[in-house]
Amino acid sequence: MFVREITENIRFLKKVGPKTASLLEKLGIKTIADLLYYLPRDYDDRRIITPIKKTIHMDRACIKATVTAHDIIGSSRKQALKVFVQDKSGTAALVCFGRNFLARTFVVGKTFYIAGSFSFRFGEIQTTSFDFESADKPDLSSFQRIIPVYPLTEGITQTILINITTQALEKYGIGVSNELPDGIMEKHRLPDKKTALRDIHFPQTPEALEKAQILLKYEELFYLLLVMKQQALTRKISRTIRKPVAGRFKEQLLARLGFSLTDDQAKVVREIENDLFSPHPMVRLLEGDVGSGKTLAGVLACLAVIEAGEQAAFMAPTELLARQHAETIARLVEPLGVRTAFLSGSIDTASRRHLREALMSNDIDFIIGTHALFSEDISFKKLGLVIIDEQHRFGVLQREKLMDKGAAPDMLMMTATPIPRSLALTAFGDTDISSIKTKPPGRQEIITHLAREKNEQKVYDRVRQELEKGRQAYFVYPLIAESEKLELKNAEQMYDHLATKIFPGFTAGIIHSKLSEDEKKSAMDRFQSGELSFIVATSVVEVGVDIPNATVMVIEHAERFGLSALHQLRGRVGRGTDQAYCFLVYSDNLTEDAVKRLKIMMETNDGFTIAEEDLKIRGPGALLGVQQSGFFKLTAADITADFDLLTTARDDVEEILAKDPGLLQEEHKVIRNVLAIASPFQGGYTHVGTL
Repeated sequence: MFVREITENIRFLKKVGPKTASLLEKLGIKTIADLLYYLPRDYDDRRIITPIKKTIHMDRACIKATVTAHDIIGSSRKQALKVFVQDKSGTAALVCFGRNFLARTFVVGKTFYIAGSFSFRFGEIQTTSFDFESADKPDLSSFQRIIPVYPLTEGITQTILINITTQALEKYGIGVSNELPDGIMEKHRLPDKKTALRDIHFPQTPEALEKAQILLKYEELFYLLLVMKQQALTRKISRTIRKPVAGRFKEQLLARLGFSLTDDQAKVVREIENDLFSPHPMVRLLEGDVGSGKTLAGVLACLAVIEAGEQAAFMAPTELLARQHAETIARLVEPLGVRTAFLSGSIDTASRRHLREALMSNDIDFIIGTHALFSEDISFKKLGLVIIDEQHRFGVLQREKLMDKGAAPDMLMMTATPIPRSLALTAFGDTDISSIKTKPPGRQEIITHLAREKNEQKVYDRVRQELEKGRQAYFVYPLIAESEKLELKNAEQMYDHLATKIFPGFTAGIIHSKLSEDEKKSAMDRFQSGELSFIVATSVVEVGVDIPNATVMVIEHAERFGLSALHQLRGRVGRGTDQAYCFLVYSDNLTEDAVKRLKIMMETNDGFTIAEEDLKIRGPGALLGVQQSGFFKLTAADITADFDLLTTARDDVEEILAKDPGLLQEEHKVIRNVLAIASPFQGGYTHVGTL
C-alpha cells in the first residue's frame, strides 16, 4: 500500500480525541498519511553530552549535570523556581516558569540528563525551555538517542506528536510499499519506503536519517517532474504546419535598424522560428535581463507569423507599458507595410468597435494592448501568435482566454525576471525556455551605492551633478501619499520637497497608480522628450519605461522593496551608453532579509544571479506569487537546496521515458499511480494563478 492511500482518520489512534484531532487539523493532519508525511523540522541529538560552558554556542544541547541548589525568583504573585545544576565545566540555571512543583523532582545531589536551549543571561548560563530525565533511570527513553523536533501549534506538544507518530508507524508503517520503480531504487541504492519513514521520524544514526531524507526528497521530485512531462504531452496537439516564409520582413527590419542582433538574440530567434513552423503549437518562455533586447526578438517572431498571413497579439500588464510598446513597435514595423493597432480599457466605444471589425476582417496584422485583448467582444480572423510581456503578472486563465481566440496559436511568454534554474526545471518544466543573457554593445554596468537615510544630502548632490550634465533621474518611493500607519516618505510630499527645495532649478514630474492613464502618459511623454529633468514615482515605473538619457535611480526606503523590484527599478537606468547610477537609501532597523537584499544588489547586476538569491530568501511560492495556492508544497524536498537531486531525478525521468514513451499515457498503470500520489502538487500546478 502507498502512503497516500492510508486514508484512515487520526481518530483511530489512541489518545486522539475530538479536541486533539481539531488541533492537529490546524497543522494539516487529518489522516494517517498526513501524519506520516508530517516531517520533523529539526532533530535533537541527545546522544552527545555537551559541557555546560559550551552550550551557549549551540541552538540546542544535552548536558549531564547534578543539582546543587534551589532558589525562588520573581514577585510574590509570580514566583518561579530556579534550579542550579553543575558539571565539571560550570554551572547552569533551570528557570521553571509555572513548574514550581519540580522542586520535588530536582533533589539536591541527584544527577539528570537535561536537553534544551541555553543562553547567557543575567550573568549566568540558563534555560527556560528544557526536557529532562533522571540519570538513575535504567531506560532513558528520551535520551541517548536522536529525537525529532516537529513544527507545533498551541495545544500540541512534541510529546503528543512523538507518541501518535510512533503508533502510526507501528500499526500502518510496516505495510507501506515502495513507490519508485525497482530500477531507480537499485540504481541509487535507496532504502525501502517503510525503513525511510521510520528513519525520517526516529533515526538511529545520522547516516540512516540522511538516506531516508534522500529517498523522500527524490521521490517527491521524481513525481513532480513525471507529472509535468505528462502535462506537457497533453499540450502537444497536432496542427497544420505553417507554410515557410522567406523572412522578408525580418531582413527589412534588421536592415533599417542598422545594427546586428547579439549572439543570444540570434539564437533565441532561431529557437522561436523553429517552433513557429513545427507541427505543434509553441509554448515558450523567453527570459532576459533588463535591457537585453527581448522585445525585438518578440517582434521578429511576430513578423514571421504576419508574413505567413496570420495575426499577432502582444499583451502587456499596464496601459503605460502597452502604449510604449505600441509606439515602439509601430515605428519599427509600419514602414514595412505591417498594420498595427492599440487596444486598452480606456479606448472609447466607437474606436473599439472599429478595432473589433478590423481584427475580424484581417485589416489589422499586429495588435498591442492590455488585458482588454482577451475581452469577450474581441475576436480575430486568424490569430497565429500571442506574446505576453511580464508574464508573471497575468493568470493562467487570462492567458488561456487569449489563446482561445485562435486555432491552436503559438504562445511566447516574456519576463525580465529571470527564472532560477531549479524553478525552470519545475514550475516551467513543461515549457521550453530561451534565455538572453548578454546586453547590446555599449551598455555599461550600473554602479550601485547604499546610503543611510540621514546621509541623503550626499545623494542629492550627486544627482545634481548628473542633472547639470543634461541627464535625467528617477526618485522612487514606497507610498503615494502620507500614511497614518507607516512613517515613510511618500511620492506626493517628496515631489513638492524635491521640486521646490532640493532641485528648484530643474523641471519635475510625478507619476503613480492613482493618476489617470492620460496623466501618466503625459508625464512619461514629457520625461521621455527631455522636458522633465527628473520624475518622482512609485514602483509603477518598475517595468517597461525606456529613457536612454536617464542615468540616476534613487530608491528611498529601499529595504521596503523586494529583490526583484529593486533589480527591475535599477534597470530603468543605464539604457543608453552613459554611465548610470543607482542609490539605495535605507532606514534604520533593517531586518535580516533586508540586509541580504541590499548586499546582493551591491554585489551584482546580473539578473540571473539575483533571481537565484531571491529564491533562497523568499522561496518558490513567494517568488511566483502563489504562496497561498497550494503550489509547490513539497513535504521533504527543497528545490533550491536539493538542486543536484532535482537534476538527477530529471535525468532519470527522461531516461525512463526514452525507454517507455507510452508511460505518459493516462491509461498506463504507472502514470495512474503517480498522478494519484502526486495530486497535492499536480492540483496546485494546474490552477496556479500567476505563472
